[in-house]
Amino acid sequence: MSEAAFVYETEIATTPQRLWTALTTGTLTRMYWFDRRIESDWLVGSAVTFYDGDSDRITDTGVVLESVPPRKLVYSFRYEDGPVTELDRPYTRVTFELEPTDSGKVRLRLVHDQLASPDDVAGWRDGWTPILANLQAFLEGDRMPVAEPPRPSAKPAPTTA
Repeated sequence: MSEAAFVYETEIATTPQRLWTALTTGTLTRMYWFDRRIESDWLVGSAVTFYDGDSDRITDTGVVLESVPPRKLVYSFRYEDGPVTELDRPYTRVTFELEPTDSGKVRLRLVHDQLASPDDVAGWRDGWTPILANLQAFLEGDRMPVAEPPRPSAKPAPTTA
């Protein structure tokens, strides 16, 4: 493991609780994380599992390392979509820190570290940057649903002429 890390920091016009909920609720992560659903009870030592949309196909896994709602969330992370061994792809670490600012926004700081090599930083930058930009747009657009998103019906309703 290298000491290389990807760090992303932004301020989001939201509350710490709203941001925490968006980070830890699978139906909401699908809204901004390219249909990725994250499931955990967010207690230290619990599994963190990432699913592709509604399917049971696991794309990533981890374990909750620290959970201080709504201030700090740390979990291990490993890509699982395909053949993998601990030696091929060791776990990395993802840390979210949420801090209210004097301007009424929340400073979000993400650190993804324990990377295998400094060369991995660019790859994580390419992955995290659009996810976090979508998260910010999602929260600032006041589009956070209070329930699961509506599901499309099996067939459209008939129209009358």
